[in-house]
Amino acid sequence: MQRRALLATIGAGLAAPAFAQGAAWAPTRPIRIIAGWPGGGSADASLRLVAPHMQQGLGQPVVIENRPGASGSIGAAAVAQAPADGHTLLFDAAGQVSNPFLMRGLSFDYLTAFAPVTVFALLPNLLVVRAETPVRTVPELVAYLRANPGAPYASTGIGIVSHLAAVMFLTRERLEATHVPYRASNQSIPGLLAGETVFTFNTTPLAAPLIRDGRLRALAVTTPSRIPAFPDVPTMQELGYEGFAINEWLGLFAPAGTPQAAIERHAELAHVGLADPVVRERHASLGMEIVAGGPAAMARFLAESRERVGKLIRDNNIRLEG
Repeated sequence: MQRRALLATIGAGLAAPAFAQGAAWAPTRPIRIIAGWPGGGSADASLRLVAPHMQQGLGQPVVIENRPGASGSIGAAAVAQAPADGHTLLFDAAGQVSNPFLMRGLSFDYLTAFAPVTVFALLPNLLVVRAETPVRTVPELVAYLRANPGAPYASTGIGIVSHLAAVMFLTRERLEATHVPYRASNQSIPGLLAGETVFTFNTTPLAAPLIRDGRLRALAVTTPSRIPAFPDVPTMQELGYEGFAINEWLGLFAPAGTPQAAIERHAELAHVGLADPVVRERHASLGMEIVAGGPAAMARFLAESRERVGKLIRDNNIRLEG
């Protein structure tokens, strides 16, 4: 793992932890992991690659339930209400950071309902345009948007990472553009290809195949260091956007109050799975970069991310429609 680059990207020192020695926690029935998105995507693949290693170590079946909807909050609600005994976990993404600032009237509080277990992987964001457009660099995109105020850009939803990255970019350049939020990641890219929008930020698992096929052009990546999948694509920071690092990520949570021994056991076994060469190669082929860190490091990462994202949402008055 390119540790220095990845730790800078996550921004919270997610170094591999030393787990407590002694009698390991052991479950007494199957483990249920709830994921807040449909099956079949790259995030789902990450979990299903690691789950067998957790199952082997725990000696109990690990059952994955996909409960999609409402930016992951439906699945999160189910875990928030589950017994805090180590037998129910949540596999979630960056909505854990943004949802508390966007959603009202939830049956739980994101800030207090969950205990962090471990981050699984980073999904770098790429700034992309259609290959047919004359825009070949970020400065050229800025010039185009300045000459065409109100031009549309795509995101995968209000307050989602792709939207927040675009807001950061437009704010830095003091540009005006029209936000076109799609309902899902796999809808925003077709909209871009159809010419409905000018640019979008999207994750490597979705954008990479179309870049390689010559249908999309990558202008920049939002990680602090260039990524192995596209070593010729500059970072936003290289292009003068200091501190521009906002990316999707995947991580494991437990209900608040879960015994620490159970949390550490789940984290330990997840790291065993993430260290498997086949699992690592498969993540790389999907455009994901593995990042393993213990519960304390993940808690620091979440606190720092919520501070930055909360400020971005407040400063730009980002609100969910309706």
